[in-house]
Amino acid sequence: MLAPGFWRRALANRSFVIGGALTLLVVVAALLSLVWTPWAPNDTYMPGKLKGPSAAHWLGTDHYGRDLLSRLMVGAWNSLLVGLVAVGLGLGLGVLLGALAATWRGWMDEALSRLSDLIFAFPAVLSAVLITGLMGPGPINAIIAIGIFNIPVFARVTRNAAVASWGRDYVRAAVALGQGPVAITWRHVLPNITSLLIVQATIQFAVAILAEAALSFLGIGVQPPEASWGRMLNDSLTYMYVQPGLAIWPGLAILLAVLGLNLLGDGLRDLLDPRLRRRSL
Repeated sequence: MLAPGFWRRALANRSFVIGGALTLLVVVAALLSLVWTPWAPNDTYMPGKLKGPSAAHWLGTDHYGRDLLSRLMVGAWNSLLVGLVAVGLGLGLGVLLGALAATWRGWMDEALSRLSDLIFAFPAVLSAVLITGLMGPGPINAIIAIGIFNIPVFARVTRNAAVASWGRDYVRAAVALGQGPVAITWRHVLPNITSLLIVQATIQFAVAILAEAALSFLGIGVQPPEASWGRMLNDSLTYMYVQPGLAIWPGLAILLAVLGLNLLGDGLRDLLDPRLRRRSL
């Protein structure tokens, strides 16, 4: 449940408003691409290649004559889809592992810490290179790599927050009433750290979009002819001085998406953290 006056405070929070507006812009463009784009994003027209902005093509065309605006819109959907699934994978498994470690501690807590250290030793890009070396390039393998990297992030956040919650009075009261550790974790601990997980998921979403762009730039993410912001940046390397928009527009799209999600995460942290909320009153 949102606290009373949440939206009043949200509209007064500059980070939340700017971040929400930028994120909404990206989401609307992505959803709109599912039903409409100015041009078919994969249709080529060689006589119209490398054209600048015009009435027909608002942002210009690429080296195959494809409309840049249409491909940016489709790229937004691909980036959001990869980011959403990867963060969802990391969130689901990470919260489960972190909650188990905080509930039973001991060897399980130690095993989670060592596993997290092992995964952190292989960043998302390196993990994707290893996975695609075995299974081939593609968005599914990119999702797996980014999701695996997110698991220890959420596991550690969940574990640390849950351990702190186990020392609170409401948990002691639940123990005194005879509730078991699983019931306490499910009914009392997890609901009280949900806001922290929402903020972390927002931040990791931005990281996932950046990672997907990097993987597609390297050629191991979304594969042509499908549109991807990272792939569009890679294609721009040869023609950047002929048509600068090939690099400017996808780079700006990545910047706005990542900036929007980070600002939104900062705003949500300010709004959902009780200590920061009291400080701002």
